[in-house]
Amino acid sequence: MVHDSSERPAPAPRKARRGSRSDLPQDDLTLDTSDVDPETSATDEDDDARLPDADMAEAATEGTLAVGHAAIENAVRLAPTSPGVYRMLNAANDVLYVGKAKNVKKRLSSYARVSAPLPARILRMIAATTQVEIVSTMTETEALLLEANLIKQLRPRFNVQLRDDKSFPYILISGDHWAPQILKHRGAQSRPGRYFGPFANAGAVNRTITALQRAFLIRSCTDGFFESRSRPCLLYQIKRCAGPCTREIDFPGYSELVREATEFLSGRSHAVKELLAAEMEKASGELEFETAALYRDRLAALSAIQSQQGINPRTVEEADVFAIHQEGGYSCVEVFFFRTGQNWGNRAYFPKAEKTFTPEEVLASFLAQFYDDKPPPKLILLSHEIEESALLADALSVKAGSKVEVSVPKRGEKKELIGHALTNAREALGRKLADTATQSRLLEAMVTTLGLPHAPKRIEVYDNSHIMGTNAVGAMIVAGPDGFIKNQYRKFNIKSEGLTPGDDYGMMREVLERRFKRLLKPPEADAAKTKPDDKADEDAFPQWPDLVIIDGGRGQLNAAREIFQALGLTQVALMAVAKGPERDAGRETLFMPDREAIKLEPRDPVLYFIQRLRDEAHRFVIGSHRKLRKKDIREAGLQEIPGIGPSRKRALLHHFGTLKEIERASIADLGKVPGVSAESARKIFEFFHAQPG
Repeated sequence: MVHDSSERPAPAPRKARRGSRSDLPQDDLTLDTSDVDPETSATDEDDDARLPDADMAEAATEGTLAVGHAAIENAVRLAPTSPGVYRMLNAANDVLYVGKAKNVKKRLSSYARVSAPLPARILRMIAATTQVEIVSTMTETEALLLEANLIKQLRPRFNVQLRDDKSFPYILISGDHWAPQILKHRGAQSRPGRYFGPFANAGAVNRTITALQRAFLIRSCTDGFFESRSRPCLLYQIKRCAGPCTREIDFPGYSELVREATEFLSGRSHAVKELLAAEMEKASGELEFETAALYRDRLAALSAIQSQQGINPRTVEEADVFAIHQEGGYSCVEVFFFRTGQNWGNRAYFPKAEKTFTPEEVLASFLAQFYDDKPPPKLILLSHEIEESALLADALSVKAGSKVEVSVPKRGEKKELIGHALTNAREALGRKLADTATQSRLLEAMVTTLGLPHAPKRIEVYDNSHIMGTNAVGAMIVAGPDGFIKNQYRKFNIKSEGLTPGDDYGMMREVLERRFKRLLKPPEADAAKTKPDDKADEDAFPQWPDLVIIDGGRGQLNAAREIFQALGLTQVALMAVAKGPERDAGRETLFMPDREAIKLEPRDPVLYFIQRLRDEAHRFVIGSHRKLRKKDIREAGLQEIPGIGPSRKRALLHHFGTLKEIERASIADLGKVPGVSAESARKIFEFFHAQPG
């Protein structure tokens, strides 16, 4: 039965939050089916009986199959028969699932059939659904791309989610200067030049750039540093730069080095090595042994690059290789990158997916999200056949502006590449499961050691940093059964004007108040979901901590306890970690409310775990403080340094080129600047390298 919505009080206004439809621009077809009466629909015992017993508790809190079927049936009546993307929402307006279809009406009808045998995961989703929203698209290809974008943006709990989405680094040979620079690059490729990548991680890029400098002597310094040089820098002395800044090499000679480097990175490494070998033989024959030795060193550097890259296929010029392995309810997708016939590294991903998803389903969803913000290669090799591989290839071809092939190799070298990737996926998942098991054992051990009611699912650790009260910043890091949850980290710029500089207690009070007042004042529609005893979704990572750890002693603990008492927080355990004598790791003292101080044995695994948590918080807050301080330094220039006036500032900038290079300089280098005494050099160095508290 359907009631007029005017018979019920209007819901309270809500703030936009992740997974809410208010996060998105309104689509061309919105189907609001929230007028289904849950009380009337919930009496249909036949529909409830179809939900598996294990899912009855969750269904009771979020709705029933009758409500879900009615909501979807209402949407089917107005759904288009064209391609599009649909979003299923619950009563709290959270997006539960994002899907795409060639025929939206037909796809939604499959959910609405009460007699259809569906997996438990789908039944739970239907039971929680109260509304359906639809975006019509011109083509199924467009629908696939939009679906991937929305999944990454909204992270619906019933979709496969790509959790690690950091951008990949590239190598850039700049094209906006007469002496091109080689550097690592992330983000938008807006600067003129040639980009080579992606590389799997920053370490692979740094090693390759270092080897390329040895092989081709291309500069890596900034343009400002380059223009300010009056004599060659240290890189020229150690034969990692040709010295174009001081004309140690002429323009044609440097351009030839850049051309060789570009050819090597473009896949013509064999031709480049043959050319260098010929030049080495020629120089040796002419008794120019120093020149021959230089060519020998360059050849050795190129060989080092290729040896670091491991397997280099003969028949694959440009491809990404994906292999998936499932075990213990987890999935691991291993990705190898091959460009210009060279292996540029690999990375393991652990997408979040329910245990009922098959490898093919996980891989298909993963691929669409993976290429949402990355350029696809010409060839994508997969370990498993996926549905709609042709559709994915068409979508990626549209995105790339050129043909993209998606295939599962059956023989030859490409099959060997898949086998190699599968081995790596299996090993990476094994390590992940071992780490997770170790983490779970440590969390269980904390129950006994600290007297906690249960193993914590979410631990928050707080620390603050400042130098004599300036640039004060607080930070929170988060850990759980899967280790550190870095997308939950937060930093807090200290804003209180009445604080005494260096008042650590006052800073901690501000951070905790801001953190927990925000949790205690959620939108009314979500209030039940954000209480500390929330058990609505066992699979979701909780927003409320079970344990809060403060870096400090009894005083810090008491300050935090006052905040908790004022806010009425009684279900969150609190602990402070005081450093040992002379800050000696292994001799920390643990403080908890209304208990004697706890001293654990130096080799106790729980103490080691707590040290790791404390050290991670310290690392994060120090990094946040330094970024804030560098920003202030950039804005204020060198005037903040005692004893540095306009003349010395000009001399420093003329000598080093940029503020960043001044910061990097040693005391000895600073002392070489005209007008800068040894004492001034020491003050400048200490200003940039002072340790925050």
